[in-house]
Amino acid sequence: MLAVVQREVVEKRRWLTPDEFLEDWAVAQVLPGPNVINLSLMIGDRYFGLRGALAALAGMLAVPLVVILALALVYAQYAGQPQVAGALRGMAAVAGGLIAATGLKLVAPLRRHPLGFGVCLGFAALVFGSIALLRWPLVWVLLAVGGTACVLTWRRIAP
Repeated sequence: MLAVVQREVVEKRRWLTPDEFLEDWAVAQVLPGPNVINLSLMIGDRYFGLRGALAALAGMLAVPLVVILALALVYAQYAGQPQVAGALRGMAAVAGGLIAATGLKLVAPLRRHPLGFGVCLGFAALVFGSIALLRWPLVWVLLAVGGTACVLTWRRIAP
């Protein structure tokens, strides 16, 4: 989903610059709820106020709700088929690839980050190692490492 959102919002529609997208995406991840919904609410509010935020919310929820309900009905009929299990495994691989590709696209704006590119990559490696390798809880890793990164960035840009 992130890859689609980044392509639509930054590359096609040019509603946000890559830096603005990266900043808004970071905020959307911290807020409770689905990241894409949070991002759509922020963009809708930025351009059209409360009505824009509500329209963005409705647009993000209405069609997916209908699609998911239809897919649930189809899945209930064909869940026992081995082809369905294979298709779901294939979709999981595609989703992982899209997330990785979007992550690589978001590396470029980090070159201009106040902490420097190397420090940002260090933080990313620390988060990856803590969550993927050490299996520490996501919330604690993000609070500790994200909080540290925010404080260091704030110190670097504060007058």
